[in-house]
Amino acid sequence: MPLFYMQGMPIGFVALMLALVASIGGFIFGYDTGQISDILLMDDFRLRFATCTNYAVASTCEFTVVRSGLIVSLLSIGTLAGALAGAVVADKLGRKLAMVVECLMFMIGVTIQLTSFHVWQQFAVGRFVSGLGVGALSAVVPMYQAETAPTQLRGTLTATYQLFITMGILVAYCIGIGTRSLSGASSWKLLVGLGMIFPGMLIAGISMMPESPRWLCAHGKSDKAAIAIARIYGIPSKEASSNRYVNAEVDEIVHQLEAEKRFKAGWMDCFKPQNKTLYRTLLGMSLQSLQQLTGANYFFYYGATVFQSVGINDSFVTQIILGGVNFGCTFGGLYVMERFGRRWPLILGGLWQSIWLFVFAAAGTAKDPTTSKETGTLMIVSACLFILGYAMTWGPGVWILIGETFPTRTRAKQGALSTSANWIWNFLLAFFTPFITKAIQFRYGFVFAACNLLGACVVFFFLYESSDLSLESVDDMYNDPKCKPWTSRRWAPAGYSSRYDLVEQTKAAQARKPFADTEEKRIEHAGSDLKVGSSLKKEDEPVHIDNVHPAPLGTEPNPNITTVGTKATGPSDLPADADVDRSNVFVGRGGGPDAPGYNVGLTKSGPPGGMDRAYPNGHGNAS
Repeated sequence: MPLFYMQGMPIGFVALMLALVASIGGFIFGYDTGQISDILLMDDFRLRFATCTNYAVASTCEFTVVRSGLIVSLLSIGTLAGALAGAVVADKLGRKLAMVVECLMFMIGVTIQLTSFHVWQQFAVGRFVSGLGVGALSAVVPMYQAETAPTQLRGTLTATYQLFITMGILVAYCIGIGTRSLSGASSWKLLVGLGMIFPGMLIAGISMMPESPRWLCAHGKSDKAAIAIARIYGIPSKEASSNRYVNAEVDEIVHQLEAEKRFKAGWMDCFKPQNKTLYRTLLGMSLQSLQQLTGANYFFYYGATVFQSVGINDSFVTQIILGGVNFGCTFGGLYVMERFGRRWPLILGGLWQSIWLFVFAAAGTAKDPTTSKETGTLMIVSACLFILGYAMTWGPGVWILIGETFPTRTRAKQGALSTSANWIWNFLLAFFTPFITKAIQFRYGFVFAACNLLGACVVFFFLYESSDLSLESVDDMYNDPKCKPWTSRRWAPAGYSSRYDLVEQTKAAQARKPFADTEEKRIEHAGSDLKVGSSLKKEDEPVHIDNVHPAPLGTEPNPNITTVGTKATGPSDLPADADVDRSNVFVGRGGGPDAPGYNVGLTKSGPPGGMDRAYPNGHGNAS
């Protein structure tokens, strides 16, 4: 049974659970990221792995920039390799089993870290092995969520991955402040060891979730794909083969896959210019790189050290404040990315982040924060406001786009390449930040501010608006030569005059259940030889939509078929059970502002998709 309805479509309990369960992969990523900042400052860890002048006094122990850089950044090297391997594993084993294998890899890495006693290289290698699992999960989880989530909630559910990353960071900070007072190795080993719990939770939870319908269809398991989609929508599994909405979605996926099967997809196909594949590969890699270059991980990896340098007595507390802002504001990001689309939040977010990084860097450069409490306070406030903007825009937004920008046949590989770009920059920043801050100190913030401005420009000139569209329609949009990034919000798929109409028709299709029953009965009477695209009307005979099946997405509508009838002149001419609101809507040929009504056909065999299809309707969709 559906848990609730959104835009007229049912949303099942499983749809929410699959997003939350898979997002534990993001929690693992965040927890591993957040813990190292505190561990580097713990007395026992420094006595064991740092260079000390007196091994009895922790305050005499310091990490060289090379050693601290390697301990922090080897995780990123592992994640880079894991992200690339994750695509192959996900395509071969399926999205669910791939996540299980990757969780086991992470647990092996944690075990290596826990068995380290005095050799810092072993601890670093353990982080590398853990990184293999984290990187592979970072490629598979957003892809699984985007392929499985209902279109109406895809942005929100995919963004839960980023939400769980921020939760993992915050939880690591909180556990770190609790364990730092413990004596001996337990201060840091408990913090590291608790990380074993979360992959176990993911393994247990994902085993109860459905496999990706798109992966199932790609491997010839359309019947299982129908059951998976039914579970997601809260429709009983026994009705999966007969439900019109389930069948329509399966048909759309299969239709797209059939079109793609003519070309075998390999790694090199990700760099071919046809169908804007190369364009999207470079776009995805650029967005992931720019997400790292926003400067967020500068605070997450080295935040405790940074705020210690501005004169804060307890930098652990400041870390928790930053982590709390990051986690709390990501909830706002879920709403922002779903309500306002993808492009404008990223553009405005880039500008906002740039402003506060300029403030942070200028304050730290103008006056020594260790001698000026006001300067230190201003830097902390500006850092929090920067994190606020990041958590509501670039944090969740980029992960959403990685899941929905690429075509099915190369989605895993392009997602892996994009994620690997994230990890390359993650490594570079983690390793070189100690060297850079030692040389230019807080002027480092100016570099990140400029990168945020660059990110806003890249989004404006190159990113297409993909909200409210199915993954298959996103592919069609990128391949429409008339559609440009800055006009992409006005693009609509075949059969819809605008994206607003797409949403309204979806709501109408689900809400008007009697029509569905009537249609199914009339299709049965129409005969088993009825096919899409065939001419169904005799000379001067009106044709009704309830006599045909919807045409697959991407096909041109048959000119002999009208939405309701060729002879209808008003609502009174429609059949008694026609699915229209007779008080104010008339559906017929020649829709638009001059017609008695506007198109609300309940199939995709309507006007061809593309640009400039929107009629003025008071909802911001006029072209």
